Formats: sequence, C-alpha cells, structure tokens
Amino acid sequence: MRQIISTAELADLLNTEHPPTVLDVRWRLTGPPGRDSYEEEHVPGAVFVDVDTELSGKPGPEGRHPLPDPASLQRTLRAAGVSGSRPVVAYDDGDGSVAARAWWLLRWGGHSRVAVLDGGFAAWKAEGRPLDADVVRPVPGDVVLRPGSLPVLDAAGAAEIACHGMLLDARAPQRYTGETEPVDSRAGHVPGAINAPFTEYVGEDGRWRSAEELARHFAELGVEPGTPVGVYCGSGVTACSVVLALDLAGHERPAALYAGSWSNWVADPSRPAATGPEPC
Repeated sequence: MRQIISTAELADLLNTEHPPTVLDVRWRLTGPPGRDSYEEEHVPGAVFVDVDTELSGKPGPEGRHPLPDPASLQRTLRAAGVSGSRPVVAYDDGDGSVAARAWWLLRWGGHSRVAVLDGGFAAWKAEGRPLDADVVRPVPGDVVLRPGSLPVLDAAGAAEIACHGMLLDARAPQRYTGETEPVDSRAGHVPGAINAPFTEYVGEDGRWRSAEELARHFAELGVEPGTPVGVYCGSGVTACSVVLALDLAGHERPAALYAGSWSNWVADPSRPAATGPEPC
C-alpha cells in the first residue's frame, strides 16, 4: 500500500469484501477534543483513537507526547480492529500531520500496509461522501507490534545528527527563532537544526504535494541523497509528517524521529537553546 491514499480509493476499498481498518485521529493542540468531532460525524466504519492518551505515553521529562509503551499501543490498536493482515488508513481534519503520527507508530511497530488519507476528513466531507455518527465497536484485531522498524532519536542523538547530518525542526518559524513559545518552558531550537515547517508539505487544498515537489523542497533545504536526517517538532506528533514527506520524496534512508522533541530537550536546563533564524 502506498503511503498516501485518495478519497476515491478509500471509498472503493470500503465497498470491498475486506475493507481496510480506518482510524480517526483528529486532534488539535488547543482543542476542542477530536472525539467530540468523531461523535458528530466520521468516515463510515472509522474508529476513533486519541493522540493524547492512546498514541502517546504519559507526559513528563520524556516529553509531552512520548512514545507509548508498545504493549499498551498494541492493545489500543487491537481494540481499534487493527490486524497484521489488513491495511490501515488514518485521517485527521487538518493537513495530515496528525494522521502521520498513527502512520509512523504503525510503521515503527512493523506494520507496512499503512496510509494517510490525502486531504483528510475535510476532503472526504467536501466531496459529499458518506458520513456516519455511530460509535464503531470493531471486531478486535490481532496485530503484533515489533518496535524498531523506523529509527528513533533521544536528545543526545538529536544533538549528534545536528552536527554530522541534518536535524529538521518541523515547527512554525516563530517558534524556531524563539520569537514565541506558546507551549513549552523555553523558546528557541536545538543548535544546528534547520527549520522545515510541517505545513509546507501540503498544498492549500490540504493534499500532499507530489514526490517531485517534495524532493525539490528537501534539496533546497540541503538534504542530499544518503544524508542522515533527524526530525523533531514540539512534542513528536507533527514531526511524523516530515518523516512521511521524506519517504514520499524518495529519500534513501528513513528519517529518524526525535520522539521527545523540543518538550524533552528543554526539560534539561543544561541543554542549550539557539535563537534567531540561523541554525546556530
């Protein structure tokens, strides 16, 4: 399965004898809760999975959205109907950056048949496709997670790759430069990191840019074939979309996710924070 699936393709698959498992992962940093939106209307058959409590561990020094315990994540995914033999499609109602968190976790856990819905819920609804308001109770799945299929960085690894590879900061420019920091305790960025906002990987219609456009974008940032790349954001959620974008662009090796991201970096006051538009 390709990493991105169109609304038309999903609609066709939902009408087959063996449809994919569909995960609704709508989430907003400052609310309202995605579950409320799900209970109002969702793609038929979709199961809601909560980013804060099910696709993340408990917040603390490891970050605001640390990786969930693999056993807990496996229980969550099985309860959502995820099986190893069945493809999975995830969607949000924004630019795909939150759905990419579900994509990344499943890929990290060894499930290879995972896709993000291009254009997300907004595109599905705008096209007049079927909607449902019933809370779905799926048949439990049997997925077995084997974490480690995608690379992960800790703070030391992020600092290392900033020096000897490329570390991309997926946050908005104003947070990267340190002009503002609405969530975490300190402003700025990891020294050596290059700003690569996650919003640049989709067009105005919310659909992902082509592989060629993405490849040109990363080349302009200085990402060369074979370059080790790490990615972080505020807490490790939206950075997953940059990992996905690099994959779509055909980068030779998977980018490593700094799972704790900026919220983990600033938890240690001895770690430096660079400010301004330059990496260092």
